[in-house]
Amino acid sequence: MSLFQVFITFFTIACALAVPIDNDKRAAKGIDVTLLATFNLMEQYAGAAYCNNNYNSANDKLTCSANNCPLVQSATTNTVSEFESTKATDVTGFVANDDSNQLIILSFRGSTSLANWLTNFNIPAVATTICSGCTAHGGFWQSWVDARPDVLAAVKAASAAHPDYKIVSVGHSLGGAIATLAAADLRNSGYAVALYTFGAPRVASTKLSSYITAQAGGNYRITHWNDPVPRLPPIAMNFVHISPEYYINKPNAKAVAATDFRTYTGSVNLQGNGAWLATDIAAHLWYLGGIADCSVTSFLGLKERGVEEGDSEGVEVVAKF
Repeated sequence: MSLFQVFITFFTIACALAVPIDNDKRAAKGIDVTLLATFNLMEQYAGAAYCNNNYNSANDKLTCSANNCPLVQSATTNTVSEFESTKATDVTGFVANDDSNQLIILSFRGSTSLANWLTNFNIPAVATTICSGCTAHGGFWQSWVDARPDVLAAVKAASAAHPDYKIVSVGHSLGGAIATLAAADLRNSGYAVALYTFGAPRVASTKLSSYITAQAGGNYRITHWNDPVPRLPPIAMNFVHISPEYYINKPNAKAVAATDFRTYTGSVNLQGNGAWLATDIAAHLWYLGGIADCSVTSFLGLKERGVEEGDSEGVEVVAKF
């Protein structure tokens, strides 16, 4: 059994039912196609953080060996900073310029190493410097603290070189947790940052969640089907999500349309992803595509999956903040 499976088994009880509770009545149904295009681009930037060529040497064009980030690869990109394995948390990712879409991208990798899993299990809440009395998951906060000097320096340099570019913070799984704290901290430093997370776990206390939710810049917390990771750590341990949740109401390995999204508000809700009584790790690895495909073979020993319908050709990406 992999460390990932141990982690999920430890915190979730898989029930016999394989359908969500029907409490969809208060959801805002669907999103506009422009926002969907942005989600596709941001999901691929989150996925690119799993590809080792994107975090082992700076000043590179971003590419994905698993061919799961065509929108990123078609853009004119260059990494300003790439970081990995320099601290005990093994926080890993990159800061890059996207000249095609006029973006500065902060992307954090999800869990692939033992150090990452030790970080996930470092659950006790700790004080943060984001706001007075605000606490966060200890491992997630330490990961951001470890990355912060390099990331801040890179963002400062990139912003000075491209003052008209918008800044986005993205990540999947553990990477989404770190991206959340990074966005909040950078906003406090005067940067306008849009946040996009995919399958992120709960990060914050109620006070910190409310603070981040109220910040300017835009928060897009995306969940999929019966992904177990957004259910962790449990609410009973006093961790909650930021709001809102953009829930993908579509099974695994199927192309996602704008009409497949449901939007829920509130730091604690039992709708969307939270409505499921049974969970499936495959839903964590598929969002708008195979988000962790660059590392999925070592991640869970899964084979590459195909899309049942649709493709990513001809998407006009317009970032929305």
